[in-house]
Parts: sequence; C-alpha cells; structure tokens
Amino acid sequence: MTPADTGASTTVGAASAVPVPDTADSRMTPGGPGYRRMSLALFLAGVATFALLYSTQALLPLISGDMGVTASDASWTVAAATGGLAVFVLPMSALSERFGRRTVMTASLAVAVAVGLLVPFAPSLPALVALRAVQGAALAGLPASATAYLAEEVTPRALVTAIGLFVAGNSVGGMSGRVITGWVAQEWGWRIAVGVIGAVAVACAVAFRLLLPAPRHFTPGSLRPRVLARTVRDHLADPLLRRLYAIGALFMTVFGGVYTVIGYRLTEAPFSLPQGVVGSIFLVYLVGTVSASTAGRLVGRLGRRGALYLGGGTTAAGLLLSLAPSLPLVLLGLVLITAGFFAGHAVASSAVSRTATHGRAQASALYQSAYYIGSSAGSTVGAMAFHSGGWGGTVGVGLVAVLGVVTITVSGSLAARRTARSVPARA
Repeated sequence: MTPADTGASTTVGAASAVPVPDTADSRMTPGGPGYRRMSLALFLAGVATFALLYSTQALLPLISGDMGVTASDASWTVAAATGGLAVFVLPMSALSERFGRRTVMTASLAVAVAVGLLVPFAPSLPALVALRAVQGAALAGLPASATAYLAEEVTPRALVTAIGLFVAGNSVGGMSGRVITGWVAQEWGWRIAVGVIGAVAVACAVAFRLLLPAPRHFTPGSLRPRVLARTVRDHLADPLLRRLYAIGALFMTVFGGVYTVIGYRLTEAPFSLPQGVVGSIFLVYLVGTVSASTAGRLVGRLGRRGALYLGGGTTAAGLLLSLAPSLPLVLLGLVLITAGFFAGHAVASSAVSRTATHGRAQASALYQSAYYIGSSAGSTVGAMAFHSGGWGGTVGVGLVAVLGVVTITVSGSLAARRTARSVPARA
C-alpha cells in the first residue's frame, strides 16, 4: 500500500525496498546544515512540553493542603493533562499530515502556553482540572508531529540520536519545571509557581518557532476519516507496533506513578523534607537526559530488545531500592528508575518511527496515546495505591508494569526466532 493510498505524507528516503544511498540523501545529518538548529528547537519544544504537562506534579501536597483534597483527588491535575494529550494526539497527528508538522507544533505550543498563563487563577479543583485537560489536549499536537518531522527530515542513521535529544528535552523540562516550582512555591505558593512555568514555556515556544528549519520532505496528505481509519487499522494490525505501544504505556505507568506520589512520601515522616528540597529531588531527571541521548549507542551495542531488557531491569532495581527507609537509597532508586525509563522510552519511540513505512504521524500518535494513557493510569492508580498501602503499594504497581515490559519483550524475541527461518526479523 503506497502513501498515496493511505493518505500519509510521501517522504524522501522513507522506508522502502530500495534504500537511498547516504550520498544522495538530502536529509539532515549530525554536523550538517540545519541539524543544530533543529536539535535545539525540538529540545526547547520538549522542555516546554514536559514543563507544562507536569507543572502541578511536584506541587500536589501544596494543592491538597490549599484546596482541602486528598492525594488521589489532587492527582487528577496531572492525569487530566496527560489524558487530554492521549485522547487528542491522534486527531492532531492527522492535522499535521494535512497542514504540516511545524505548523501544528507551533499552534499547539501557542495554545498550551496561553492556557498555562490561566492555570494560576483557577478558583477550584474542578476548574483547575478542566484547564489542565485543555492544556494537555493542546500539547497533543507536538509529540507525534515532532517524531514524524524527524523521521522525514533526518537520515535513518541519525534518527535514534535525534529522537533521543528530543526526549532529553522532555527530561530537562520535567526536571526544571519541578525544581523551579518547588522553590518558588515554598516562598510564594503553588499558583505563582505554575505562573512562572507558563512564562518559561512562552520563551521556549518563541525560540522554537524561530529556530526550527522549514520542512523540505513533507507532502500534505488527506484528512478523510476513512483514510485515517485505514492507516490506524494498518498500524494496529502490526504485531511489532502493538508491542512497542504496550511497552511505552507500561514504562510510563511506572514513571507516572512514582513521580506523582514521591512528593507525598518525602514531605511525610520519616523524611519530612520542605517543598523546595522535594522539588530539587527532580534534578535526577538529568540522568534521564543522559540515558535518552545515548539510547542510539545502547541499541547499537545490545540491539533493541537488549536495550529494553536493560531499561526494564534498571527500573525494577530502582523501585526495590526506593523501599528503603534511607534518603540516599531512595534517591539512588529514583536515579535508576529515571535512567531505565528514559532509555526504554527513547528506544521504543524511535523503533516506532523506523518500523512504520507509511502514516508515520499516526504511528507515532498511537505510541504517544498509549504512552500518556500509561501516564494517566500510573498517576491515578499509583496515588490510589499510596493512599491504601503507602509507598509499597505504589512500588507494587510499578513492578507489575515492569514485568509486563519484560514479558512483551520476551514474546517479541520468541516471535522473531520463529519467523527468522523464513522471513528476516525487522528488529
């Protein structure tokens, strides 16, 4: 089925039976024209996306106290944003096929930062949750469009590294947003803190639009619902893509649960840390920046499945360490959880872009939808588990999710072995 048949964009150098030699490939490569501007632009977009998306996560204890709600209730300010993104990422990806990746990413950031400036004025928890849902829906245009842009504009050899840099921007955004809000909220309250994040996101959005090179390999596709449905059906019928979607969702279930609840654990006995210090705990996101940006080399050495096993094992080890009643061991556990998660996410998301031969925006959108459904589920279920069973309950949810990652990866290995004799495995 050709791209024209599916309504997907036709791209120079897209996966095909006859590869295009690097010498004839006009797409961006590391060190080549436009690559640094593109990398910085998408890095800043990733910073803005994660800073806005999780702007309330480190502040949940303060929101609970200010509004008189439980941890489970306050966690909806995170789950609503990630849920809104999960629901709207596929429709937004369809718009990017018609109107262009850069256009949709720019519009998404513009709306999201505008809503971000309204969030501090939410008069009640329902209003705050509603604004966060709108903000998440607005941000939905960015993740799938960004990976599709990279798949079209960057050479295949550089794709994992380029996506890793975008994911690294996510980790920096998540880290800086939480650190900034922690210290600002300690002095002036959570409303001023989320307002500051909104202002930072405005600066990132402006820089992104000025820096991102115009696409050279994008051809508009169709917006017909029937064509979109056929493309989505094709992707969901692919066993490899289904496994990658499930892996992304499960990794994010762990991460969403841990970082939604960790603030409550560290502000309570035996740690009783102040809000500013709790916010600084998120500096461990720097580990995620490193692990995501080196995912390409990890895949080169271990293969995709080997890298996923390593990411899952590292995450599980971190979960178990975090059970200790010792702050240094809890911090080491968070480091391992963060490193394992970001490595696994970068590997899985880049594999989606390499696997899809048409409708890349929809393939990436389905991954992002599964990923943020996992985040919403992790935030909600993790908070519920903490409410009923303490930190051990949250860790238990995470370990079940990691077991799912390992099980799916093993099933992929077995399937590849069964087909290796007749058809070469794709990964």
